[in-house]
Order: sequence, then C-alpha cells, then structure tokens
Amino acid sequence: MENLICYCFEYTKEDIEQDVINNNKSLIMEKIITEKKMGGCSCAEKNPKGK
Repeated sequence: MENLICYCFEYTKEDIEQDVINNNKSLIMEKIITEKKMGGCSCAEKNPKGK
C-alpha cells in the first residue's frame, strides 16, 4: 500500500492529513501512541523495515 504510515492499523499519510483537517489535530496519532504504550502495536512484525 502506497504511503502507508502505520502498518499495525494500516493508516496512510493521507488518512493522517485528513484527520488533522477534520479535527485540527491527529486523533489517529493519539490512538497509535496510546496503543503503543499499551503494547497493542506489532510494528516490528508488520513493517518491512522492522520499525
């Protein structure tokens, strides 16, 4: 998928940009940060770069 930013939740750059336009901030980024803190992230397994 082109411009994929988050491999765990499959958010694209465009998703995050639209989220900021709609909400004046990124609720998506807040969700990603919260999930990472709670251990709900599997980026190392899903991201081809291992990040």
